[in-house]
Amino acid sequence: MTQTPKIQLIDVHKSFGAKTVLDGVTVEIAPAESFVIIGGSGSGKSVTLKCILGLMRPDRGRILVDGEDVVEMQPRDREQVMRKFGMLFQGAALFDSLKVWENVAFGLIQGHKMERRRAKDKAVEKLYAVGLGAEVGELYPAELSGGMQKRVGLARAIATEPEIIFFDEPTTGLDPIMADVINDLIVKCVKELGATAVSITHDMHSARKISDRMAMLYHGQLVWVGRTAEVDQADNPFVDQFIHGRAEGPIKMELRR
Repeated sequence: MTQTPKIQLIDVHKSFGAKTVLDGVTVEIAPAESFVIIGGSGSGKSVTLKCILGLMRPDRGRILVDGEDVVEMQPRDREQVMRKFGMLFQGAALFDSLKVWENVAFGLIQGHKMERRRAKDKAVEKLYAVGLGAEVGELYPAELSGGMQKRVGLARAIATEPEIIFFDEPTTGLDPIMADVINDLIVKCVKELGATAVSITHDMHSARKISDRMAMLYHGQLVWVGRTAEVDQADNPFVDQFIHGRAEGPIKMELRR
């Protein structure tokens, strides 16, 4: 019996006025797979993620989570699906007015209605999982470095022990060493949870390290999908130009003159 994909996009389209952002995206992501979408700015990566998350509604196409079409789902049913999700935002997106442990426990308290004392214990546990001590939980986000804020964001993403975790440009703004620390933590946390991971990034070092499979978006279309180990032998001019950072090739930068 064929395994049901954890996430499936079928002919997904999204436009804003005359600008087409997603142009027939079709892909399957397996349970416990780490899947990364690469591509340049404006290629449609963020819109793809927002459509899966339900933050945007596609103009056409289907998005299935565990075989259920979430596009046409009623709000109450959609809320149940959202409970399966965890998210690491690009800028960590921590609440400045809350202590670190309250940030980590936010979904447990607000979404799962967990008692604060128990939620704090769980938050401290997740802080340890990303290499931060309990004392960090008593600080405020403004007292943390960028790398520490990103780790707190990761602790929050895994706090509810979600089935699916989304990573939006997880290494943006970090120095190379801290970026690699975050990559290692992502791999560790995803494997420990047995979660499905969906990431978007233009950082090829990060993409190679955290993914089982990759897809490349260009002008709203998937121009290549394959195993990460095969990306260097993809024999695809778009992929070849992107992973080597070449100015010359089929990918043309749109420059104002």
